[in-house]
Amino acid sequence: MEFCWNCSLKEYNTFGIDAMAHLLVKYSSEGELLAFLEQYRREMSHLPLLHIGAGSNLLFLSDYSGVILFSEIKDIKIESENEDAILVSVGAGVTHDDFVLYAIQHGWYGLENLSLIPGQVGSSAVQNIGAYGVEVGDLIKSVQTISLEDGTCKTWNHDELAYSYRHSIFKDEAFRGKYAICHVVFQLKKRFTPCLSYGGLTSFIQAKNIQQETLSALQLREIIIGIREKKLPDPKVTGNAGSFFMNPIVSNDILYRIQKQYPDVPSYVVDTEHVKIPAGWLIEQCGWKGKALGPAAVHDKQALVLVNRGGATGKDILSLCKAVQESVYEKFGMRLSPEVNFIGGV
Repeated sequence: MEFCWNCSLKEYNTFGIDAMAHLLVKYSSEGELLAFLEQYRREMSHLPLLHIGAGSNLLFLSDYSGVILFSEIKDIKIESENEDAILVSVGAGVTHDDFVLYAIQHGWYGLENLSLIPGQVGSSAVQNIGAYGVEVGDLIKSVQTISLEDGTCKTWNHDELAYSYRHSIFKDEAFRGKYAICHVVFQLKKRFTPCLSYGGLTSFIQAKNIQQETLSALQLREIIIGIREKKLPDPKVTGNAGSFFMNPIVSNDILYRIQKQYPDVPSYVVDTEHVKIPAGWLIEQCGWKGKALGPAAVHDKQALVLVNRGGATGKDILSLCKAVQESVYEKFGMRLSPEVNFIGGV
C-alpha cells in the first residue's frame, strides 16, 4: 500500500488537470483495501472518499480535499473453461487495453472492438464502455466489489449489474461511489467471430485487402486501433477523456423532424421506436469542430472530443461543455449528456 499526501492528480486523469488531493492511497490487494478502510473509518471518516481508475472519464473542477483510492490489483486468473468459452477473472487495476491484447494472445475473443479505449478494467465495468457495435457489459459475467462504507464483499451477477448504453448499476444514485470494484469476471469465446456490423468496419477491412473469411482477431484489433488513432487524440500528448458526450437516443419522430432539414443525418437503430444520433455530428453541425474557448477546445478531427490545449482547468473544460450543450439545444432541441464525471465544485 502506498500513501501520497498533498498529491498532484495530473498523472491520474487523462485531461491532465493539475488538481491536488489531500491523500492518494494506492492498494494492490483486497486485503490492503480492507485494512485501509478500517483505518479510514477509525481516523479519517470526516474526509470525503473517492475511488478512481485511470482517470479517463473524470474532470476535476477543483482540488479534492479528501482521500482518493486507486487500485493496483492486477492479477488475471482462469475461473473455468470448456471447448467453446472461458471465464477469466481480471483485477480491476489492469489496464483495459492491455487485457484486450492479453485475451487475443491467449485465444479468448469478444473484446477486439474495444481496443485502445483508455482506462482500467474496473472502470470499464462501471461505465459499460462500448465501440463499434460491442459493449463490455455483454461480456461481463460478474463483478466482485468491496463496500467503501462497511467493508463488506459482494459479487454482482450479470443481471444485477443492469447494463445498458453507457450505464451500470454503479452509476445509479443509490450505488454511485459506494463500491470499489476488485475483480471483473469476463465470459469470452474460444472461437473468433468478428463483429463488423458497425461504423463501416467492413469497408476498412476491404481497403486493407483482407478477406473477411481470413480476418484474425489481431488484425481486427490493429484496424480498430488505426481508426481510433486517426480520429482521437492521444491523451499522453493532448489532454482529453475520449468521447465527452453520450450519443442521444431519440424517438423516430425526432429523427424525422431533423431529416427534413438534414436528410443525411446519421442514425443507428436502437429499437422499433428509437434511434441513436451521433453527438459528434450534432456538435459539428453547430460549427464547434476545431473551435476553442481559451485553453479548452473541440477536437478538430472528432467533435465528440473536448481537449485541453495546455494549462486548462477543469472549469475551462466545463465552460466549453456548457457552450456546446447550449448550441446543440438551440439548434436541435436536444440536451447532450456528458459521459464524463465531474468531480469537485462547479
